Amino acid sequence: MTFGIPGIIIFWYLYTKHRERMRLIEKGLTPEEVKAYYTDTSNKPRNPYSSLKWGVLLTFIGAGIFLANLFEGMYDIEEGVMMGIIILCAGLGFLVYYGIVSSKIKNNLSDTQIKI
Repeated sequence: MTFGIPGIIIFWYLYTKHRERMRLIEKGLTPEEVKAYYTDTSNKPRNPYSSLKWGVLLTFIGAGIFLANLFEGMYDIEEGVMMGIIILCAGLGFLVYYGIVSSKIKNNLSDTQIKI
């Protein structure tokens, strides 16, 4: 365990680095082009709703932890059920986020179609 896990981590890092370089060679990209792509932030797509995602997700995870602790105190449930409640609430948070963002995107698309 002491030498095996760090060895596996180092091997995996080197292996993924090698695969990345091989794919760059296959695509015909030079290292300068790749560096230019990652340093140029003007052409990268940005998610304007990322703060909303994290806010909704952390709110639902907090509610899941609260509910899990509440149910554990009231009904003496096991740890697996508590973890299930927390994961269920995180999933609900992602679904709420998806619903909010999809409705906002539909509204933005309908607004731009009307203006055209």
